[in-house]
This record gives sequence, C-alpha cells and structure tokens, in this order.
Amino acid sequence: MDVFRFELERNAGREALTAGHLDRARELLERALARWQGPMLAGVPLGPVLTSRTVAAEEERLLTVELLADVQLRSGRDDLAISLLREVVARHPLREPTHVLLMRALHERGDNAEALAVYEEIRTTLTTELGVGPGGNLEELRRSIITAMSRPGSGRAAVRVAGTGRARSVAAGAGVPVGAASEEADPVSPVDHLPRAVTDFVGREDVVLRLLAETRRVEERVPAVHIIDGMAGSGKTALAVHLARRLSDRYPDAALFIDLCGHGDKNRIEPAAALFTLLRQLGVPADRVPVEFDDRVELWRQELARRRTVVILDNAASSEQIMPLLPAEPTTVVVVTSRRRLSHPDAGPSRTLPVMSPQESVDLLRVSVGRDRVEAEPEAAAEVVRRCGYLPLAIRLAGARLAHRRGWRLADLAGQMADDAPVLRHLAQEESTVTGAFAASYEPLPSSTKRVFRFLGLYPGSRFSTPAVAALTGLTIEEARAALDDLVDSNLVEDLDSTRYRLHDLMRQYSIDLCSGTDSSHDRRRGLTRLFDFTLEVVLKVADLLEPGVIRSQVTHIASGQLELVEAVGEPTADWLEAERTDLVTMVLSAHESGFHRHCWQLARALWRFCYIRGYFEDIILTHRHGLEAAEATGDVDALALMNNYLASAYVRTGNKQGALDHLTRSVELSRDSPDVLNPARYRANLAAVYWWSGHLSESVKLGFECLRDYKVYGNVGGSILLPNLGLALTALGRYEEALRVHRLHLWWARTNSDEFHTLNALSHIGAVRLRMGDLPQAIRILLASLALRDRTGHRYAEAEVRNDLGIAYRGLGRLVEAQQEHELARNLSIGSGERHVEAAALNELGRTLLAQGRSGEAFEVHQEALRLATRIAHPHEQGRALAGLAEHFVRTDPAEARRHWERALAIFRRMGVPERFEAERRLAELADQRRS
Repeated sequence: MDVFRFELERNAGREALTAGHLDRARELLERALARWQGPMLAGVPLGPVLTSRTVAAEEERLLTVELLADVQLRSGRDDLAISLLREVVARHPLREPTHVLLMRALHERGDNAEALAVYEEIRTTLTTELGVGPGGNLEELRRSIITAMSRPGSGRAAVRVAGTGRARSVAAGAGVPVGAASEEADPVSPVDHLPRAVTDFVGREDVVLRLLAETRRVEERVPAVHIIDGMAGSGKTALAVHLARRLSDRYPDAALFIDLCGHGDKNRIEPAAALFTLLRQLGVPADRVPVEFDDRVELWRQELARRRTVVILDNAASSEQIMPLLPAEPTTVVVVTSRRRLSHPDAGPSRTLPVMSPQESVDLLRVSVGRDRVEAEPEAAAEVVRRCGYLPLAIRLAGARLAHRRGWRLADLAGQMADDAPVLRHLAQEESTVTGAFAASYEPLPSSTKRVFRFLGLYPGSRFSTPAVAALTGLTIEEARAALDDLVDSNLVEDLDSTRYRLHDLMRQYSIDLCSGTDSSHDRRRGLTRLFDFTLEVVLKVADLLEPGVIRSQVTHIASGQLELVEAVGEPTADWLEAERTDLVTMVLSAHESGFHRHCWQLARALWRFCYIRGYFEDIILTHRHGLEAAEATGDVDALALMNNYLASAYVRTGNKQGALDHLTRSVELSRDSPDVLNPARYRANLAAVYWWSGHLSESVKLGFECLRDYKVYGNVGGSILLPNLGLALTALGRYEEALRVHRLHLWWARTNSDEFHTLNALSHIGAVRLRMGDLPQAIRILLASLALRDRTGHRYAEAEVRNDLGIAYRGLGRLVEAQQEHELARNLSIGSGERHVEAAALNELGRTLLAQGRSGEAFEVHQEALRLATRIAHPHEQGRALAGLAEHFVRTDPAEARRHWERALAIFRRMGVPERFEAERRLAELADQRRS
C-alpha cells in the first residue's frame, strides 16, 4: 500500500509540475517521499522477484528526490534542494544525475567553488571505483560554471547544459536539462554500421518483444542496456541485429556494431581500441580522436549524447571490457552479446538466450531447404532439428548441407545423424562449423576447467550434480563447484536449478570427442569407477531404509573413501531416488556397456525395492536384464540367482507368467548348492506367487504352508516373504478365515518391524478379505487407511488393486458413481504401471458396475475387452470372470449363448477351485429351469 500510494502521489506531482503548478507539485512530492520510513521489506528474506521489485522502487524514490529538488530550485529554494541532494549523494556516491543537480543548486546559490568541489569528488570516485570518467552532463556543467566564473561580475550566472536542440532534463524525468548537443554543435548525419541483417530471421518474437518493452520502460530516464548471453550458435548476434533494426525508427541517427572478440585473450579488443573504432563509425576524424583514454571516453559519451543511437557490442568478454563503452545519457540503446554471463549495475543480470522451440527450429530449416521439402517429410524434418539440438547454427548448417544436395531427402540426413553416428561432422559449411563455435568458448578456459568439461561427456545420465561431478573428476566439492560455475558462465553447461546441471546434446558430443582425443583410457576408466562407486554408495543408503538388513546381505559393496561426496548429497530418501530415477536406470545400462559388470548388477539390485513399491516394473525389467548379463560376465552364481529372482518379480506384476516361472526356477537351481540358506528359501517362496497368479491356487497354498513350516530358515524376514503370497492364495480360494489370520500376522510383523510398506500392504490385503466376507463398511475403512498411508509415504505399489476393491465395496453399498470412478482410476493406474492382470480385473469390475447402473451395452464391451486382455496374458481367473460378465448380458436376449459362456467360465473356476464356481453352477441351474419351463 505504501508503494502504491507513493506512485500515485509521485505521478500526480509530475503532472502538476508539467502544468506549471510548482506549489502543488512540491506538496505532492514531499508527501510521497514522506512514506519512506526506511529500507523496503527490512528483515524479510528476498528472492529474485522481490529483490528486483525493491531495486526498482528504490530507483523511483531517488528519481522523485531529484524531481523534488528541481522543483525547489525552480521555486528559488536552493537551500532545501541542496539538503535533499547531499543526503542522496552521501548514500549514492556514483549517481551522476544527483551530482549534476547538486552542482547546479550550489552554482545558483553563488557557491561555485563548492560546485566544482562536488565535481572533483565524483570524478575521483568514478575513476577509482569504476575506472571511468564523469559523464557528458557533469563535464559540460563544469565547463559552464568555469566559463561563468571567468566573466566579469559573475555571480549567479545561468548555466546551460548542451542538448540535442530539444529541452531535456539533467536528471532523467526530473525536468532538468540533460547532456545533449549545444546549439553550436555540428548536425548529425545518420550512419549504419550494422552487419547485413538476416533476411529470414525466424522466431524469438517473445524475446524481441520483451526487449522492446524494456527499452521503452527506461529510455526516458537512463540508457537502455541489454545483455544477452547464450551458448555458441544460439543466435545471439542475429537477435541483436534484428532488435537494432526494430529500434531504427526510435533511434534513427546511428546504428553501430563492433565485435569485441571476447572468446580468447589473443584477439580481444581492448576498450581504448573499441572506442577508436566506434568514434570513427560515428564520423569523427582520426586526428580528432584523443590519445588519452579518459578523454576518449568523454568524447564518445559527448558524441552519443548528440544522437539517438543503437550500439551493438558483440562477443563481449567481461563487464570490465564494456563498462567504458556505455553511454551516460538516455539517447542510446546498447545491446551486448556474450558467451559468458555478464552483469552491469545499470542493466542487471544478462538474459540467457535458450535454444529454439521445436516449431521455431522446423521453421528455420524450412527457410534453408525450402517449404516443399520440409512439408513433404515433416517427421524427418522434426528429427533433423532434434538431432541438431534445436541450436540455430546447427540447423542452418544442416539446412545448407541439404540445400547443396538436391537429390537428398531429409530422411537421408536424419538417418546419417542417428544416435550412433557422429552428428557434428554433418554440421559444417566451408569454415563455419558447430565444433569451431564450441571451441571458441572452450579454449580460453583454465586447464582444470577444461578437464572437467571433457569428463562431463562420460557421465551416463542427462543431469549431473556437483557431488557426482566431483566423483567423476576426482575433485573436491568446492573445486567441482567452481569449475561448474565457470562452465555455466561460459554457456558450455546449463544450470537447471543450482543443484543440477545439463549438457546440450551437441555439446555432450563435443565433450566426448575432446575426452577421447585428450584423456587416456586409464584416466577415463578411473573417473567412471569413482562415479559408479559414489552412485552405488548413495543408492545403498536409501535401500538400507527400504530393505533394512536384506540389501546388505546381498550387495556387499566396499566403501570407496568418498564419504565427503556422499554426505554432500544430504540425507538420501526415496524422493531423491524418484528425482534421479531416469539417470540411475541409464547408469545401470552404461555400467554394463562400459564393462563395470559388478557395479551394474549391484546397482540394479539396490534400486529394486524402490522401483517395486513405486510400480516402475518396466525399469526393473530393463535394469535386471542388463544386470543378468553383467552377472553372467562375472561368473558370479549368487549374483545370477539374485538377478533371476528379482527379474521374475517384475514379470509377475506385468503378466509374463512363463518368464516369471522360468527365471524363478533358474534362481532355485543356481542356489541349490549355495551355503546361504536364506536366499534359496526366498526364491522358493516366491514360486508360490507365480503359482497363484497362474491359477494354480492349490499348489500355491501347498507350497506356502511348506515354506511356513521352515520359518526358522527365513528368520525375521520370513514375515515379509511368506505371509502375503500365502494369504492372497487363500483369499482366491475363498478360505477367508485362514487368509485373515495370515494377513493379520503379516500386519503384526510389519508393525513390529516399523515397516511402512508392509503395513500398507497388509492393510490392503485385510481390507480385500473383509470385502469378500461381506463386511463392506469395515472393508472401506481399512482400504482407505491403506491408501492414506500410501499417500503419506509415496509407496504406490498395488494401489490399482486397492482402488478396484474399494470400487467393489462402493458398488455393494449402492454408491455406483463412486464405484465407477474407482474402477476407472484402477484401470488407468494399472496401465501406467504395466500391470495387465490388474487392468483385466479392473475392467471386469467396471463391467459389473456399469451393468448395475443399467448400462448393459457398455458393460458388454468392457467385459469383451477384459476377456481379450486376460486371454492374451493367460490369466485364467480374469478370463472366467469376463466370461461370466458376458453371460449375464445374454441371459435375456440369448439364453443359449448365456449358457455357453457360463459353462466355459465354470470349467475355469472348477479347475482353479475358486468360490465363483458356485455362482456359475447356480446360474446354469436357473437357465436349465427356464429352458424346461
């Protein structure tokens, strides 16, 4: 509210001043400034948005002080103006407009000596702090005061500051004349030294519009300075030239361009040489360009003050290089481009130019190769620009390659740029290459930072953290962070969120090429060893939380001595694994391909529990297939048995019955002679789950009880291994009281061991039994508790089955809309996790709910879909239930067809021994009675 009211009163004061009402303007401006009682948001932690807002508000306050001082001067209140201005210059010793006003006020009071002392004070400060001289306004005012002092009878002589021929203010927006050319100044002639504009400039419209808007926002007060950085080839220069052309109507007097060659130390243009070139572009004769650097800066700023000019400072190396080249008056727009992130106090941080969007990239390719060729092969065009990483330079070079080969199709180039091909060699045209552009950013780096960049190409994932980079390169955390900061500043690496970084695809290939050509295979392998050791140690810390006692008995990893790096990750959690999952899966595959076989299978095993409870069964299959091959390569029999067992767990959940049976059988065979008794017992117990899923329920129960009798073999972990599978098989057979006892034992074990995963699992199983026993309210309460625990812990395992059971309970209570929602959600969840047997169950229950709603046609289609799916995955139970659902559809329309479906369902149910056989027998008897009657 303070800022809002301040702005209203300040604007009203300006309007009053424009209308000539000095007293009213002074009253409003004083009231506005009185609202400032200290720093904005004092004591409040500020992020980037609030920081920029407070900076902008503080700037407006200073402009208002200057405006009020001008009003005081116009009203003859010199002393009041001086006191206001001295307070500002004391706090802002580099603020030139305030010093101009203060000098003017002192001069009008007749204190010329003090006015010149103010000039000397700021000149010394500017030279010492920034290495630049005073701006044109200060210099002209100083000369005017000296001239006035030399006149006979000089006293309160009027001082005039040169302008462009129009009345301008010294303090931008404050109504005081600013540095522009005097009436005696030479007239300016328009000049244009911009490079030839890209005639087919594509995209970037949102960036251009933001820069134009920013220019208009500040141009009446201060020079507009825009700093654009970005990786090599991102189109910074083309954007700068395009922006300059768009500004030509507002800045018609001059358009200047200089390449500062900031990529390396050898050819870098020093500020003095840059000023000479720019002054010559403005038409200043060579013999008039001062030799002294300060005089050259002063002349440059005076010349800019006479014109409305756009200046492009291309390829800047540093803020120090551009500082002397910046104007002092709001008559100039400066656009700075750089491959490094620069910062200027008047412009703020630089704006990073990203790569193009996919659509912009295709549009750019269309410009190079022709609309017809792109529209004839849209998919190939999209693939070419994707292979170019949406980098403008790469796209133009690829387009040029196609343009000179009219017989090529876009698909030909896309094929040559496939994953296993060196893409960079296709991105060259005469002396212009993507590699050359990248090299200009890479070569100036310190040797230690270069090495970090080369090793980043070895990193298997798409995103890397500082500890991971430290492990890969053998550096400390501080050294790795410093190198990454340098690479980010050079736009060779992208900073995602200050904790994660990424390489552009083409930059990654450049890094790989450099590493393979510079670093020995021994050094590369040693770096990967450190990385895989570090990653495995972090993942094992999370696995210890998810599988306490179990994981360390199967994965015996020797610590690599990188404790500092592991601790830098923080306290690893399942959420950390969630964020890193994609890269960790990639790392398992990469470890196998790179010959790190032990790391491969151990990392796959360490990730298993997390992937299982989150429902990432395809990840388990992918990682454990590679882990299986890695274990075979090492000849480690125990590792082979482990990989087979845990691969089978995912096959069970995704419906590959035969695959699960084959791998579990292989685990049992491999561990037959093992001195370890626990793992072989675990593999044998897991066979019970495969038997249950395959429809061999009696065999599953028999094996489950046999294992339970050997409970001592399993020790404490037996509760998690034996009880759930046995209880599920008993439930399927309709032996509900026994199943309830087994699942309650499972819950007791989980609570005793503080195991949240097994707690929520046991609750869902108990709820399923209660549901089938007809205790619907109690079943709903237990199932909802299980879901609540899943929400709290993030464990998504078997959520689809719980949702499906909840829908059954709602249907039993007549809450059909809620039931339908739960079945549909269960189906979507099962599709997402790849659990096809759960999807079949959800379809069957959805069909029954639709039938209960009177939507028999839709129910029939859903049961047909369930039958097709259950048949495809060879799931007999859901096949029988789908047949029963279809039979109900035919009861009234085609009794013979209904009887045929019931008979097929009954055959399945009898073979399995499930309770549904009684319902099938009853329905067939009813159909027989109807037929006889």
